[in-house]
Amino acid sequence: MTSRTRRFVLAVSVPVIAFAVIGGYLGQAFSRDDTYKHLTVFEDVFSIVLNNYVEEVDVNRAMEGALQGLSDALDADSEYITAAQVQTMAPSVGSETAEVGIELIRQYYLRVVSVRDGSPADREGIRTGDFIRVIDDRATRNMTTFEGRRLLQGAPGSTVSLVVIRGSATEPHVVDLVREHSTGPDVTSRITAPGIGYIRILEFSASAVAGLAQAVTTLEKAGATRFVIDLRGTARGQLEQGVAAARLFVKTGILSVRQGKGDERETVRAADSEGNVTAPVVLLTNPGTSGAAEVFAAALDPNDRATRIGQRTLGRAARQRLVPLPDGSGLWLSYERYLTPTGEPLHQQGLTPDVEVEVPVTEFGAAPPPGDPAMDKAIEQLTDKKAA
Repeated sequence: MTSRTRRFVLAVSVPVIAFAVIGGYLGQAFSRDDTYKHLTVFEDVFSIVLNNYVEEVDVNRAMEGALQGLSDALDADSEYITAAQVQTMAPSVGSETAEVGIELIRQYYLRVVSVRDGSPADREGIRTGDFIRVIDDRATRNMTTFEGRRLLQGAPGSTVSLVVIRGSATEPHVVDLVREHSTGPDVTSRITAPGIGYIRILEFSASAVAGLAQAVTTLEKAGATRFVIDLRGTARGQLEQGVAAARLFVKTGILSVRQGKGDERETVRAADSEGNVTAPVVLLTNPGTSGAAEVFAAALDPNDRATRIGQRTLGRAARQRLVPLPDGSGLWLSYERYLTPTGEPLHQQGLTPDVEVEVPVTEFGAAPPPGDPAMDKAIEQLTDKKAA
């Protein structure tokens, strides 16, 4: 091995060893020998690339690609973040930031997890599952979700241009969105059928639990004795808020299980003074149901407090933190995940509905079919409960 190769290998190996050592987040329990065996292969590959690739190798670019690939193999929320991107994570002072209402995940390109009701993206027809191929002339093929979110944000009234692909369609769609502040409450409600209250949770924010409790009280005063809680496309909010919301409905039993490294588990239980809402509940879910909404839904079903209707949820129920690296870059790593009350995996698995309702894919720009099959099924289920 030449001295140039050794210097290169040293430059690229140190951060990788740091990745393997800090926190031990490689997703599987390698023995010491196995770990170093893989690092030896890594060293050999980079040596071969450096000495045989037809063009001069950009060491920094190659290193960033290797670390990004390593983090991509963990889960959709773990990422390698460059030093420049780490700097953008700090809260900005004196600047007003608006957005377009899109929550992102990385799946080869950037993919839409959810779209906030009434947001610019919602009004332009962007939906859960759409792929964003380009943001303002920048391809998202190797873009982190941090960078994607940063590009979607900007000054109120400014415009961001997206190239969007839906389903198996090959024809991309260019969509221009005007950034604006999110408006309206995170929880809304109404009477949707005789005796049935409908509650829509857009985000499990700090105020969402109080908003949910108030919505239940208001609907009960209006005659509601059963509830539909709509979690479709609900992907934002702290995971703890999902547990806090479940406390309104579950009087006794396990609400959630938190699992850390090495199978360390913490069980979260309901308190005797909680669970004051005893009315039958149906939860509406879809692939945009993510994070705190999944934790909330997972807590209610095993405790016989709700029926899930709709589609499978995303499976995104882990907490992340930033692990700084010596060069100023960082690793955004999942360090704790939530399990269902029965101890089943929730992160990267999702929740299967009790009653599945298929939703046809609507072509981009076309009006969705009339009606709401999942809502109809929920009303039917709650009506049957009352009759029984």
